[in-house]
Amino acid sequence: MKSNNGQTIKKESRKSGIPHNSPESQNVEWKRSWHDDYLKWVCGFANARGGRIQIGKDDSGRVVGLANAEKLLEELPNKIRDHLGLMPHINLHYEDGKPYLEIVIEPSSVPISLRGSYYWRSGSTKQELKGHALTDFLLKKMGMTWDRVIEDNASLDDIDGTAIDIFRRDAAKAGRLPDLGDLSVKEVLTKLRLLTHEGITRAALVLFGKDPGEFYPNLFVKIGRFGSTDVELRFQEVCEGNLMRMLKDVMEQLERKFLTKPIRFEGIHRIEELEYPVAALREMLLNALVHRNYMGSMTQMKVYDNRLTLWNAGTLPEELTIEQLFKIHESIPRNPLIAEVCYKVGYIDSWGRGVEKIAEACREAELPPPQFTERSGGILVELCRTPVKTPVKTPVKTPVKTPEAILSVLRVEPTLTLVDVATQIGKSVSAVERAAKKLGEQGKLNYKGPQKGGHWEASED
Repeated sequence: MKSNNGQTIKKESRKSGIPHNSPESQNVEWKRSWHDDYLKWVCGFANARGGRIQIGKDDSGRVVGLANAEKLLEELPNKIRDHLGLMPHINLHYEDGKPYLEIVIEPSSVPISLRGSYYWRSGSTKQELKGHALTDFLLKKMGMTWDRVIEDNASLDDIDGTAIDIFRRDAAKAGRLPDLGDLSVKEVLTKLRLLTHEGITRAALVLFGKDPGEFYPNLFVKIGRFGSTDVELRFQEVCEGNLMRMLKDVMEQLERKFLTKPIRFEGIHRIEELEYPVAALREMLLNALVHRNYMGSMTQMKVYDNRLTLWNAGTLPEELTIEQLFKIHESIPRNPLIAEVCYKVGYIDSWGRGVEKIAEACREAELPPPQFTERSGGILVELCRTPVKTPVKTPVKTPVKTPEAILSVLRVEPTLTLVDVATQIGKSVSAVERAAKKLGEQGKLNYKGPQKGGHWEASED
């Protein structure tokens, strides 16, 4: 059977008890009836991995019938074509004499929008893509990644020759590249595909830029030393610069200022090691710098009395989950050009073993396993150390007022919502909202950017 526009339509009868599809999942959606708002679902499936929408089924997948099935069979192909430019297969099925429609959507090789908005099927939910997520999506559909884009305003004058020298030295030790000693800066960048006939890539500036913050303001790493909670900020530092320098600077800051070195003896030899294994810290930092969303917020490391966390902008690839990180999985870098350079210089492996190496380092140091959480549009990694059981006297602390607590938290993590702040400082949401309003009136707290994806600016007073 063909519809008025030539769309092929199938009619099938099915016996009760034989399901046509697997249970509702990432690729299947059940609806009792059709509403034009479901065009967003069609759009989301097309932009993701494709899927099926079955009209005339309840939330448990049981066929309830569709009174206007024949009419929809004629109307939907035209509606979907006119609004989305898609021609999905639409099938009419019967089960126990009850009709239902099935819309089969194939994944699209080009971005699909509905009235100027882009949707994506993630897990079992539909979401509208905005901001950085939309940028990443459009680049991916064009076969591009953020780090491969040419930075039109950059030139070779923006490249730090010393950072190139660091790369040459470490690459020679790794043995993954031929000798680069006789190559000029331009030749090294060209060999690494960081410089093309069109210009300098974003990856080149992130890796070797003199001042990459001029192009990408949130590239830096912010480190804070806290007590037992986020309210007790003791001091903080900011590490800026290109990836080659920043990796070294962050590790030096941790060793000199933020972490203690418990002393032990092996025979007559005095041994001082950081309270967290260097291998785990280095791998965490490398994962953050290589896989982060460079258009998002800065990388944030927090050192507490008994734990350490590292938050990085950028969610996991759609193909991976937190659970899969701890199993054998493919390497799916967000910034493949940056990852490739870091592999060639010997900083990382190319097989997605970062999480495994962090966990292994924690086991060898007899620490609890690392914890990974998706939070605030990024990934939070937490290391914990076994608390010292020696009794200590708890000093009497002066209660921190709500406005001061809010400012303290948002100075360190400006992308938090007020709900998140309330949770961290142990106050009600209404109390935090009232205090935030007063701080705004006093000019001490301002929110910049869109409602989703913006950030707070908290005064240092």
